[in-house]
Amino acid sequence: MRALCGAIISAAALIGLGLTALGIGTRYQGMLMASPEGRPSYVKFHEMDTPMMFVVVVLSATLIVGIATAFIGLAYHHQRRHHERLGGETHVPQPMAP
Repeated sequence: MRALCGAIISAAALIGLGLTALGIGTRYQGMLMASPEGRPSYVKFHEMDTPMMFVVVVLSATLIVGIATAFIGLAYHHQRRHHERLGGETHVPQPMAP
């Protein structure tokens, strides 16, 4: 269940990042400025509006948390299945000393 929740969180964060990218593209599509050399210069991340930066940072952090939750959930799932396969034993029997 943990892995499924982590995957859902990751998917939602990726969808949110995609929508944010579309919003940033729409917001700054007319902001193309020419540098003194005549080359185009684009709006850098630190020059964007504060709410746009906040959304990108929060969704990136949510993506990292979701991926970590999914991997940790899968690890616990495999550990639980391993112990179930042992037949309910709490420890692996050690060979007896002669």
